[in-house]
Amino acid sequence: MSGRDGGKKKPLKQPKKGGQGDEDEHDKAFKEKQKEEQKQLEALKAKAAGKGPLSGGGIKKSGKK
Repeated sequence: MSGRDGGKKKPLKQPKKGGQGDEDEHDKAFKEKQKEEQKQLEALKAKAAGKGPLSGGGIKKSGKK
């Protein structure tokens, strides 16, 4: 007389397989290259933060009323 027991039962969750051990040299080199590109991008962002027209702060108002 349990009304909630109908339908499919959910399977028990299986532990995730460790995919870390299956990396080959190509994957490691690719990840290392991505890290280096990210570091270079962050350095360029920091360098360009104070330059350019977008860092002016918006619309400039004159002193006249």
